[in-house]
Amino acid sequence: MRRLAILSVPLALSATLAAQTPRPGQPEAILIKAGRLIDGRSDAPQPSVGILVEGERIKTVGALAQVQGQSKAARVVDLSQLVVLPGLIDTHTHLLLQGDPTAESYEQQLLQQSTAYRAILGARNARIALEHGFTALRDLETEGAMYADVDIKRAVTNAEIPGPRIFAATRAMAPTGMYPIVSANWELELPHGVQPVDGVDQARLAVREQVAHGADWIKYYSDRRYYFGPPPDSVLHSWVNFTDEEAKAIVDEAHRLGRRVAAHAIGSDGIAAALRAGVNTIEHGDGFTDSLLDVAAARGVYWVPTVTVALYVAGPRGGVWGPIPAAQKRAFQHALKKGVKIVLGTDVGGFPWTEVNQAKEFEYYVQYGMTPMQAIKSGTSLAAELLGQPDLGAVAPGMYADLVAVSGDPLKDITELERVKFVMKGGVVYLPP
Repeated sequence: MRRLAILSVPLALSATLAAQTPRPGQPEAILIKAGRLIDGRSDAPQPSVGILVEGERIKTVGALAQVQGQSKAARVVDLSQLVVLPGLIDTHTHLLLQGDPTAESYEQQLLQQSTAYRAILGARNARIALEHGFTALRDLETEGAMYADVDIKRAVTNAEIPGPRIFAATRAMAPTGMYPIVSANWELELPHGVQPVDGVDQARLAVREQVAHGADWIKYYSDRRYYFGPPPDSVLHSWVNFTDEEAKAIVDEAHRLGRRVAAHAIGSDGIAAALRAGVNTIEHGDGFTDSLLDVAAARGVYWVPTVTVALYVAGPRGGVWGPIPAAQKRAFQHALKKGVKIVLGTDVGGFPWTEVNQAKEFEYYVQYGMTPMQAIKSGTSLAAELLGQPDLGAVAPGMYADLVAVSGDPLKDITELERVKFVMKGGVVYLPP
C-alpha cells in the first residue's frame, strides 16, 4: 500500500523558490495543471485546466494558459497526464469496525478489544480512506466504542493524524434488546453496540446527549429481522424497532438541534416507518418498493445503498442475506428511473478496511445502471449535498481544495477510481503524483 506523504519542497530548490515564498499571513499559492477535469457538477470533462489553490481553498479554475498567466509565482503541481476530480466522499462508514460479517467477528471486537485499541485502528482506517482518495466521510456510529469517532475527528482536524473530513454520528440508537450484543444469560450485562433508547423522553434525551458529545448526525436503527414474504409476495420485509412516536421524537429533536437523521432500514416495513418519521437518509434500503421509492423521491430523501457490504456479508451470513443483493439491485434500478437521490456509501467497517477499496462501490453503481458520470456525482457533489456541505464535492472557485487524480479515464473505466495517484485535502498534498 502506498503510504501517505505530505508533499515537501526539496532543500536544493530553496534558493529558486525563495522569491515564491508567501509573505507572513499570506497563504501559499499552488497551480495545478490538470490534463482533464471532471468537476463533480458538469456533465462533461474539461481538457487542459488550471486550478489555482490559495491556502485551503480553490481560487480560480479555468483554461490552463489563462490561469497560468495569472499565477506566475505559484508553486506548480503537474497533473497534465492525469484526470483530476473532486475528493471522493463516502457517506456510510464505520471507522471503529474492522469487518463484522458474522456475530462472532462482531462480538470479538466488542468483547476483546478496548475502546482505546479500536480508536487506534480507527485512526489507521482514516489514513487508509485518505489514501484511497476519500477526503470526506460520514461515520455512522461507533458500534459500542462510545464517542471515539469524535476523538478521531478531533485528531484529524488538529492535524495530529492524516484523515478525511469526518462527520460523526457517535453511538446510534435502538430499543432495548433489539441490537447486538444480546446475551441469553440474563445475569450478564454485555457491551451494547448502540445506545439503548426506550420511550419518547429517552429518545429526546439520547439525541441531546449525542449532540452534546459532538454528534454531527443522528442515526437510529429502524428495523431488524429480515424476511421475504411468501409467494407471490417478493417484498423484503422486516420487524420495526421503534414506535412511530419514538422515531418521530428522535427526528424532531435532532432537527430542532440542527442535526440531520440517518435511518438504518433494510426491509420495506422499516423503510416505511423511517419515511413516516421524516428522516433525511435511508441506509441500505434493500427492500425499497416502487411506492416507497415514490415517497422518497417526492420528499427528497437520500438513499445510501451500501452495495459493497451487502455482497460481502451475503456468503458468511447465509439465509435471507443471500438473496438480499438481488432485491437491492432491482430497487436500485427502479430508483434510478424514479429520480431518487442515490448517494455513494459503502458501509466499510462492515467489510475490512484493509481488504476492499471503498471505491469499489462506484463500480457496482455502474453495473446496476448508472452512467459513470452519475456514479462520480453520487460520490462527490451529491454526497456533499447530503452532508449539507456546499464547500465540498466540486472543483470550483471558493470550494475547499479537496482533489484527487487518476491515470486513466474513469468515464470509460470506473475502476480507475480504485487507483488514485494524487490526493490533496484542504490545499495539502497527502499523496504526491
